[in-house]
Amino acid sequence: MRRVVITGLGALTPIGNTVTAYLEGLQKGVSGANRITYFDPVKFKTQFACEIKDFEPTDFIDRREVRRLDRFVIYALVAADEALQNSGIDMGQLDLDRSGVIWASGIGGLRSLEEEIVYNASSDQPRYNPFMIPKMIGNMGAGHISMKYGLRGPSYGVVSACASTGHALGAAADDIRLGRSDFMVVGGSEAAVTEVGIGGFSAMKALSTRNDDFATASRPYDAERDGFVLGEGAGCLILEELEHAKARGATIYAELMGYAATSDAYHITAPHPEGLGASNCMRNALQFAGISPADVDYINTHGTSTPLGDGAELKAIQKVFGQSIYDLNISSTKSMTGHLLGAAGAIENIACVLAIQHKFVPPTINHFNPDPEIDPRINLTFNEVQERDVKVALSNTFGFGGHNSAAVFKRFEG
Repeated sequence: MRRVVITGLGALTPIGNTVTAYLEGLQKGVSGANRITYFDPVKFKTQFACEIKDFEPTDFIDRREVRRLDRFVIYALVAADEALQNSGIDMGQLDLDRSGVIWASGIGGLRSLEEEIVYNASSDQPRYNPFMIPKMIGNMGAGHISMKYGLRGPSYGVVSACASTGHALGAAADDIRLGRSDFMVVGGSEAAVTEVGIGGFSAMKALSTRNDDFATASRPYDAERDGFVLGEGAGCLILEELEHAKARGATIYAELMGYAATSDAYHITAPHPEGLGASNCMRNALQFAGISPADVDYINTHGTSTPLGDGAELKAIQKVFGQSIYDLNISSTKSMTGHLLGAAGAIENIACVLAIQHKFVPPTINHFNPDPEIDPRINLTFNEVQERDVKVALSNTFGFGGHNSAAVFKRFEG
């Protein structure tokens, strides 16, 4: 089976608008939360989110084109462009028929749909934008990236809630391993910080309501965690067949060793309380990778800061790792970035690759009160970055509907 390596990274996140800035944010342990600026949130129980900051779409895309794109597609194009540049690929030398795009979004163009409904709701003669449907449908991240660069291999979108990018990553890697492709652009983007997005998740009681202290509202594993903080942005990874990458002298950031997907088959939003689906997913990913639990150095958890989810995930990790759990570093970078929904896995996969490259573990910030239900011997990397020679990292992404995915990254050693 052919080997899959990562040769390019691109990121647009609430704590940094490039991979370099994102790395700096992870190392400093900064919070990306702020009071919502896209609309007046005063009527909502949750009035904050992790928005992209200091970003002007027309700095990257022609103004006329911007009007035809939803923000989640704009984010996708920006992250993909950085990743392709970072990969050093010569597009003129690339076999475009064996190069593709698999792009994830849990919600797609929510803002575009919302704007059209509000604009036309009270009209006797509604005039819908002819670009409304192409702006809102979730496959358009993949569509626009493939059109911009002429990539004629596999091109499609993946929608499985917060596990979307994890599944996209696995599908892209399989295309390479099975010999169908040599070069894949894979990632996810989300732009759901809208009135409907905030209102919908708030109605589910999924969001933190810590309006008086929003900078510390995302508190994975803290006893007083009260919900997640909605985030937005995009992440992109270039996956490449090993010999293809070596032949062009590419920089190899890490090897994607294994991937797995399972289902809880339990509840539309709640995780299985004993983490059965999640534990099976991690175990299968490690078996596929040929890696023992004892060889894993770091787990980037799903860790959303919800009362049920965090505990269930730790139970799942305990089932898989046994006593080895005490030798691990574990952290949730959602404490900094918030929850990017379908794009969460993209930036968290990048965090794992950066941890391997730069020999550090990003922290779980905003921890103040130990949860008596969590074993204090587990190293959840609270509040401060830790130096560690990370050779193997595991990334978990879980989604509403019981969807689970896990990916194993390893330092490339020739």
